[in-house]
Amino acid sequence: MISNLANIATGAQLGKNVRIDSFSTIFDGVIIGANTIIHPNVVIYSGTTIGEGCEIFPGAVIGADPQDLKFVGEETTVDIGNNTVIREGVTIHRGTKDKWKTTIGDDCLLMTYVHIAHDCQIGNNVILAGYTALGGHVIVEDFAILEGKVATQQFVRIGAHSFIAGASLVRKDVPPFIKAAREPVGFAGVNSVGLRRRGFDDDLVKEIEDIYRLLYVQNANVSKGVEVIKDTMPKSNVRTQILEFIANADKGIIKGLI
Repeated sequence: MISNLANIATGAQLGKNVRIDSFSTIFDGVIIGANTIIHPNVVIYSGTTIGEGCEIFPGAVIGADPQDLKFVGEETTVDIGNNTVIREGVTIHRGTKDKWKTTIGDDCLLMTYVHIAHDCQIGNNVILAGYTALGGHVIVEDFAILEGKVATQQFVRIGAHSFIAGASLVRKDVPPFIKAAREPVGFAGVNSVGLRRRGFDDDLVKEIEDIYRLLYVQNANVSKGVEVIKDTMPKSNVRTQILEFIANADKGIIKGLI
C-alpha cells in the first residue's frame, strides 16, 4: 500500500507488496525490494538499494551525502540486504571514492539513532544498539553485537561473533569471538554464551578460549602470543581466522584488560 501523502519519484523502483506510509520521500533511482515496509517520515535518497522484507521506521535518513570533506559529489551508493530492520532516527550515508558504497547485510537490526558513516561494510545478522556511531570505513563482520552508545573510530574492524559493551570507545580492531569492555576498551573474555547460542559446540568454544588465553593472558604482548599460538595450537579454521584477522589489523588490536 502506497500512501497518497508519500512523495515518490517516478524513477524509483518498488517491488511487490511494498508499503510506503505518509510523508515519506523516495528519490529517483531508489530500489526497494518486495514486502518492505517504509513507515512515515522516512527519507531515502538516490543511490540506495533496499532488499526484500525490510522495515524502516520513522525519521530514518538513508543515502544522504557523506560527511567527508574529500567527497566531491561522486556517484556512490548504499546497499541494504534482506530482512533488515532500521529503527527510528537511523542515518546511513553513501560511500565515497574509497569503496564507492556503504553496505549492510541481511537480517541486521539497527536500533534507534544509530549512525553509519560513509564506506562502512556491515555483515549479516549484526545488531547495533541505540546511539551507536560508526565512523567512516568501519567493517563489522557477521553476528557482531554492539551495545548502546558504542563509538568507533574510522577504519576500525569489528570481528565476527564479537560483543562490545555499551558506551565503549573503539580505537583499535576487535578480534572475532571475543567480548570487549571498559575504558580504554580491552579484551574481556570469549563471547562463549553468544557462540553457544549460535551452535558452536563445547570443543570449539574451548579451542577459541585456549587461543585467546595464550594471546591475552599468558603472554606479555600480541606478537609473542601469536608465536606461541602458532607453535602450540593445532591448525584449524578458527585458528586461521583469528591469526589472519590479527595479521591484517593495520591499527593493531585491542589490548587485554589490566
